Amino acid sequence: MALRPVVAMAAVADTHSVQSSLPATIEARYSTPLSFRVGGKIIERRVRLGDSVKAGEIVAKLDPADNAKNAASTAAQLSAAQHQLTYAEQQLTRDRGQAQENLIARAQLEQTENAYAAALAQRNQAQAQAALSADQLKYTTLVADRAGVITAEQADTGQNVSAGKVVYNLAWNGEIDVVADVPETTLGSLTVDQKASVTLAALGGKQFAALVREVSPAADPQSRTYRVRMTLEAPTPDVRLGMTADVAFERVSASGTSTQAFTLPSTALFHAGKLPAVWIAKADGSLELRRVDVSRYGERTVTVSNGISPGERVVWQGVHTVSAGEKVRVVAPLHPEDFAS
Repeated sequence: MALRPVVAMAAVADTHSVQSSLPATIEARYSTPLSFRVGGKIIERRVRLGDSVKAGEIVAKLDPADNAKNAASTAAQLSAAQHQLTYAEQQLTRDRGQAQENLIARAQLEQTENAYAAALAQRNQAQAQAALSADQLKYTTLVADRAGVITAEQADTGQNVSAGKVVYNLAWNGEIDVVADVPETTLGSLTVDQKASVTLAALGGKQFAALVREVSPAADPQSRTYRVRMTLEAPTPDVRLGMTADVAFERVSASGTSTQAFTLPSTALFHAGKLPAVWIAKADGSLELRRVDVSRYGERTVTVSNGISPGERVVWQGVHTVSAGEKVRVVAPLHPEDFAS
C-alpha cells in the first residue's frame, strides 16, 4: 500500500527572541487620596487639576470656626484643672507637715491625698483633650504629604465633607509605572525582574527600558486578564502620566532561559481538542500530534514558542488528511521561502 505523502520541513529556531507586545499605560507608582481628617465646610481650595504641589504645601482649608471654639474651650478646661491641681498639691504639702506633728487625723491626710490624685487625673484628662482639640483645629488645613501632581478633584469650595472624604488624588513624583493587562496565555512567560522595552507613540516612538516589578496573582473578574506593573527606568520629563505605550518583553521559560521560537506556515497549525497543535513526522514515518503554544499570529505564519525541538519535521501541508500513528511519506516543500514572514 502506498504511503500518504505529506509536505514537512525540519524545524529551525528563529534567530530573534520571541517577543510579546502588549498595550499599556503610564502611571505613577504611588498615588494617594488627600482627605480631611475632620468634617466641615470647604472654604478654600488652592490647587486645581494638573497642578504640581510640594511636600507640606497647603492645598485646601475647612471653616475652622467650630474647631477653634472647641480648642479654646478645652484650653480653658485645662487651665482650670491645672489651678485645681496646684491647690490640691499645696493642701497635701500642708497636711503632710501637720500629720508629722500629729495635728490632724490620719483619715484627713488620706482624704487630702485622694483629692490630689483626683485633681492630677483631671489635669491629665484635660491636657489630652486640649491636645486633641488642637490637632482637630490643625486638621482643618489639608496639606500634601508628598511632592506630586494633582490627578483628580472630588470636592469643591462650599461643599460640606465628612472626615475621610477624598478631595484630591495625588500622584507622587519619582518612580513611574508601566501597567499592562496580560492574557493567561502570556502569563507563564513573565517573571519578576524581567526586562522589557517600552515604546511611547506620543513621543515619536521613543523607547525606554523597564523592569517587571509585580505580576498579579489573580485575574480580573471581568476581563480575566492579569495586571503586570513595570518600573520605567530613567524616564525623561516629557513622559506624562496617562500616556499609552506598547510593551515588548522577551519570553522566558520556567528555568529562566529564553524560549526558542519557530515560525511555521499557518497551514501547519492543527488542534488537539480546543488547543493548538502540529503534526510531527517521526523517523519511522509515523505521525505524532504535538500540543504547542502560539505566541504570535501573522498573515501567513504562526510563531510557536513551546512544544517543538530544533530538527523535528513538522507537517506543513495535509494536516487535515492524516491521523495519529499513520505512516506517511515526507515530501519537502518546493518553495519554503514563500512561507517566510
